[in-house]
Amino acid sequence: MVFAYDTELTLQHAVVLMNSAPGFGDDTDEELPTVAALVAHLDAWDWSGGRPRTRAELDDVHALRPRLRELWGRDVEGLVEGVNELLAEHRALPRLVRHDDLDWHIHATQDDDPIAKRMAVEAAMAIIDLIRAGETERLRICAADDCGDVVIDLSKNRSRRYCDGTCANKAHVAAYRARQQS
Repeated sequence: MVFAYDTELTLQHAVVLMNSAPGFGDDTDEELPTVAALVAHLDAWDWSGGRPRTRAELDDVHALRPRLRELWGRDVEGLVEGVNELLAEHRALPRLVRHDDLDWHIHATQDDDPIAKRMAVEAAMAIIDLIRAGETERLRICAADDCGDVVIDLSKNRSRRYCDGTCANKAHVAAYRARQQS
């Protein structure tokens, strides 16, 4: 493990969340089209706290994705500015908690806050760990020419270049075929 468990989990979730938007990920369709789909997504990721019940809450999650995605393209100073904006906007107040199977970790929102707020603040807090560790280059865009998905490289040797989709396989097949032709 390169970072704390909750940091890695939150960064991985942020990537999946951003890549769930139409035109990203392996599908061109909206992967979170309904409140029920969002609730199932939260359950699959073991999110603690309340669940959304309204279309407005789902719309807020949809609106969060491009804001988080924008952070992936920033330099360190821009990243710090974006993270601070998210924390200030949501009035994050860090506290230590322990629940379920997780030992002590930080929450900066209340369990009954809207899910988009909780997601935004959790992502910002996880990115803070990257900034403090000097590891912001781990926030990447897929290296495939025809893909714009975001990637979090949590490998020890910082070697991950492709998203979770089929891009790595396509690149490896293309490289293999090129070697066979030469």
